[in-house]
Amino acid sequence: MRVFLSRLFRKLFPSAFSSGVGAVFFNPFYFSRRALFRNIGELGGRLSGRVLDVGCGTRPYRHLVNCTEYQGMEFDTPENRKSKKADLFYDGVHFPLPDASFDSVLCTQVLEHVFTPEIFVGELARVLKPGGKLLLTVPFVWDEHEQPYDYARYSSFGLKSLLEKHGFEIVEQRKTCNDVTAVFQLLDDYLYKTFIGNYSVPRLLLVHFLTAVVNVNGLFFALFMPRNDDLYLDNVIYAVRKTPQVFGQTERKISP
Repeated sequence: MRVFLSRLFRKLFPSAFSSGVGAVFFNPFYFSRRALFRNIGELGGRLSGRVLDVGCGTRPYRHLVNCTEYQGMEFDTPENRKSKKADLFYDGVHFPLPDASFDSVLCTQVLEHVFTPEIFVGELARVLKPGGKLLLTVPFVWDEHEQPYDYARYSSFGLKSLLEKHGFEIVEQRKTCNDVTAVFQLLDDYLYKTFIGNYSVPRLLLVHFLTAVVNVNGLFFALFMPRNDDLYLDNVIYAVRKTPQVFGQTERKISP
């Protein structure tokens, strides 16, 4: 019975990445995903050449990126090898790639799960060619998720400082859901995690109903409520890799 209800749940909520019109009525992560799709869609066309998707998952943004070659990379675990669409895997510290081997890097909703951000951002810079492009998204306001591997939240200022320290020039920095939809998204998330605990049919139906109510009201109130750039869901950064570069404790120059 539990297996049946689990499958029913997946049919009712087919993808956390759904962001189309119909997703308003079933996706409890609608506002977050809609904003990420919109921003990655607008900025992803600036990526080019060989693109590395770090923390690629199921590659939900692959079709939004302009490239000649696309490779996905994931943290090496048995679960990730089974469920993720990655071309290569890394040990959680160093990328198994040569210096300056990619023209662009896409990294979405990954940095908060990295316990050594200085090393990680250094690796992002190391595998990029000078002048290479980085499209990075990171949560600012969000619940703890993928526990226990949820280590940090980044303000716009902290993220900018971290990237500049490792030789990135920030070209554009955006904040998603910097309006009342941030509040409705958090309410969605609260209701989802509160009521979905045991896959019972009443709870499935309740979450389905409440998600629709919250999302529709969020869209309505967003029409006239003011923006607030101090309260938002995610940071979206488009940056360019400069040279020379400092990687961790060692300074290395990469030739063009």
